[in-house]
Amino acid sequence: MNNKVIAFISVFIILIFIVFMIWDTATFRDNKQSEETEQPIVEPLQPIDQWVVSDVLDYTDGTLKAVAVTGTGDLYIGGDSFIACYDSNLNRIWNIKTPDIITSMSFNSNILYASTRETILLVNTKGEIIEEWGPYEKDPVITSVSSNDDYVAFADAANKRIFILKKNGEVIYMVGQAGDKFIIPSPYFDVALAGGNTLIVANTGNHRVETWTFDGRLIDYFGTPGLAPEAFCGCCNPAHFYLTPEGLITAEKGINRIKILKPTGEFVEFVSSKNDFVASAPLDIASQDGKTIYGANSADSKLYIFTRK
Repeated sequence: MNNKVIAFISVFIILIFIVFMIWDTATFRDNKQSEETEQPIVEPLQPIDQWVVSDVLDYTDGTLKAVAVTGTGDLYIGGDSFIACYDSNLNRIWNIKTPDIITSMSFNSNILYASTRETILLVNTKGEIIEEWGPYEKDPVITSVSSNDDYVAFADAANKRIFILKKNGEVIYMVGQAGDKFIIPSPYFDVALAGGNTLIVANTGNHRVETWTFDGRLIDYFGTPGLAPEAFCGCCNPAHFYLTPEGLITAEKGINRIKILKPTGEFVEFVSSKNDFVASAPLDIASQDGKTIYGANSADSKLYIFTRK
């Protein structure tokens, strides 16, 4: 065998070896990519509910829409078209008819402030309507009322304004007329009086909870749209909220969930996220001290009482 043949055979063997190495490397890479692709996608674990339904009040004399609680634990529920008072053991004390549907309620200094679409009813602890304020604006839709020792505030979803009243019903401020305005796509618009002449407001079109001064300045906010525990999902959220000493409780529509947040918006825990509540019917909520939470469900006209596990 001459030298040319030997050289040819050597080059041929080297070429075969190079081709094999290239093929083997490519096959390994493809197999590795396939293994990585086939790995199951693990969803992040959602926090579990830390509260349970410990009792239920089934109201059968009308559609339940709103709830308020006093410092002594007495309960007021309202709806179409009634207000009823119960003690802390869910025994009925009285029940009255109202001239219109009750949309929200707030209790302070032995007076229940109950909103209809157009007016604010003042009801004493005996179940007597002692005054009626309003209407304050043309074609209003009042969705929330809040009271403290000095003022009463209510939210008008149709006119996208917050009204602050003296305890005689006189309007002293209106928030949302100029500058930063509220985006309210549907009749979910909650307000709460806070300290230092400030308001906490659910600007539902922006998926935010905002802090405003009485003279109409936006000074702080938190909230983003989304499914994360601290976010607000779907349209027009948070639909309802309630201030507590530790922060606030929020209720959402779309995905019907109730949760607790810190005052600055950080997620604390779910009260109820795995439930059979109707998605489009968020629960109106109230709490005496943050240890027991009451949720008025308009879909089945039941009041749900939540306590910690």
